[in-house]
Amino acid sequence: MNFPVYFWLGSLQIHPHILFESLAYTVALRLLLRNVGKKDLIAPSQRSSVMVGGMVGALIGAKVLVGLQHLDLIWQNPQEFLFIFLQGKTVVGALLGGLIGVEITKKIIGVRQSTGDAFVYPLIVGTAVGRIGCFLTGLSDRTYGVATTLPWGVDFGDGISRHPTQLYEIMFLICLIVFLQFRRRYRYENGDLFKFYLVLYLSFRFLIDFLKPDFHPFLGISAIQFAALLAILYYHRSITKIFQIKKVY
Repeated sequence: MNFPVYFWLGSLQIHPHILFESLAYTVALRLLLRNVGKKDLIAPSQRSSVMVGGMVGALIGAKVLVGLQHLDLIWQNPQEFLFIFLQGKTVVGALLGGLIGVEITKKIIGVRQSTGDAFVYPLIVGTAVGRIGCFLTGLSDRTYGVATTLPWGVDFGDGISRHPTQLYEIMFLICLIVFLQFRRRYRYENGDLFKFYLVLYLSFRFLIDFLKPDFHPFLGISAIQFAALLAILYYHRSITKIFQIKKVY
């Protein structure tokens, strides 16, 4: 397999990252609108404000964290840093930035109840679809893992067999959907589903990023890992609650 793996629409060559990122946004939005349409706890105008606040926060968070993630390039290769900052984004940054944007918006418009559960499955599916594009893009996406001798290592074009961390994440997200579907059969409060998703996904990202050749300036961890750890500590009370199973009668 040669990376990037381009797709063709007639004579039009489509980059895999552009294709699957567009698909990810489309699928996630469709799932979100379907979830909101079924049963929503807030008024449509408030939900629209919350969604806008989340999108703005996600955009800011994704850019801020991608900049922190590649701080070393500022003095090593300023042009590459600028390119990555303008073109790149991080899922963890978007997730945490979106969360902050939603909470600020809710405070402004006076919404007190949790609104995160409707976002859970759209976020999971959208992330998984987007990671397909990351994998097919290869080295330029900078989401690959460190070198490995394991038989499933992938050569992304530089002659080095690497951990396909993008595929690891897709497999984790599939398992996460199965677990959350199982967990929904048991007692949980409104907002718990989002907290379960957030804690489990960020825990995975904290661990899997040890397999990535990133800049690790914060006590041996990267900016993404540091942000994930802070969020996990903030929601530490939800960690034990995730596995407390109480049957609904």
